[in-house]
Amino acid sequence: MTSHGTSPHHATQRDAGLPGAGTNLDPWYDLYADRTAGLSASEVRALFAVASRPEVVSLAGGMPFVSALPSELIAGAFERMMRDVGPQALQYGSGQGVPALREHILEIMALEGIRASVDDVVVTTGSQHALELVTKLFINPGDVVLAEGPSYVTAMVVFNSFQADIQHVPMDEHGLIPEALREAITRLRAAGKPIKFLYTVPTFSNPAGVTLSWERRLEILEICRSHGILVLEDNPYGLLYFDSPPPQAMRSVEEDGVIYLGTFSKTLAPGFRVGWALAPHAIREKLILANEAAVLSPSSFSQLMITEYLNTADWKEQINTFRGIYRDRRDAMLGALAEYLPQLSWTVPNGGFYVWATLPSHLDSKAMLPRAVKELVAYTPGTAFYADGNGRNNIRLSFCYPTPDFIREGIRRLSTVINGEIDLLNTFSQTTPLATIPLKQGIASPPPNTD
Repeated sequence: MTSHGTSPHHATQRDAGLPGAGTNLDPWYDLYADRTAGLSASEVRALFAVASRPEVVSLAGGMPFVSALPSELIAGAFERMMRDVGPQALQYGSGQGVPALREHILEIMALEGIRASVDDVVVTTGSQHALELVTKLFINPGDVVLAEGPSYVTAMVVFNSFQADIQHVPMDEHGLIPEALREAITRLRAAGKPIKFLYTVPTFSNPAGVTLSWERRLEILEICRSHGILVLEDNPYGLLYFDSPPPQAMRSVEEDGVIYLGTFSKTLAPGFRVGWALAPHAIREKLILANEAAVLSPSSFSQLMITEYLNTADWKEQINTFRGIYRDRRDAMLGALAEYLPQLSWTVPNGGFYVWATLPSHLDSKAMLPRAVKELVAYTPGTAFYADGNGRNNIRLSFCYPTPDFIREGIRRLSTVINGEIDLLNTFSQTTPLATIPLKQGIASPPPNTD
């Protein structure tokens, strides 16, 4: 395989605009841009093919339970939309998004304390697309992105694809640790590293399930303000609380230094692929241009469908229905963990989709996964949520999609795997090395392996 930057043949082929030697599987390998080295399938994505098998209890993917959304609400919204604005729904639209939907987005964000202008909202193809656009606008190769450790797996795929230097800031049960953020900024600035933004999922974080306290939100905003660091606040789960509302969004108290990302994927359905960014004025203008360059315009059809749904349905009550479903599933998971795996520790989320569990330090969650799949249960290894190889004795458990009974069965199966691993390691740790048996005279040693 030809290596980038070292082969004269590679440079000649690229300069000539001709196909390189490539590989047996991809003859165009030598012509790819350097940044494609950061494009790789996440461990979550790689799990879907296995976890989608009906016999496997998947505690891996964060798929919303869309079956709780009454089909007649969507069917009715579709019929009314096509009757009233069908030609508009099937046509190109604005690169900023449908104004009526942006008005609704302001109403949704107001539930978390955000006050804004409709002109400051940019509709995107899911909040993942907004994340990619922001990264494209700010990141040069080698620029630093500060990210919680652990952090949302596909955000790191995006950051890597733009050749960012991802530096994790540790969390605890109250979210990102302000003092650790200060230390990271001081260390990186001393090394001359350009820090572009802090990426955070402060409310019911993915994957840890923890929520950043209000006091820490204010402290972290002050730290970033004093150092001239932008905050990228990703908030897919904020309205899906269980027992009490979480603290208000960071954007509610800081307009100029925060880009806020939202989505309908968790509170309605991910199939619409509609999200948004709320950004300071100058950044908003660049986001619109980047949006148009990427997709020309977000889907008018999806936007007008959601607009019609929000116009006519009791969407707040539907979100409340989702809360109840996810609360029951969280309770099922926590109860099963306490029953089957009391030797572990885990987070107790007040909303969202995830529990973050810590295994005994000598277990490797990634190495253990094939054995779990053999036992017909899937989870996401903790290493998927770090750019630096950490998280080997952590797992993310998702409770949003399986029913409570399947969750309990999944944890029971997982306990078989984990307890088996512990027993195996304990067995080997108590044995002494086998004695070396000398070769008898006249028996030749095997030849060395020359392969």
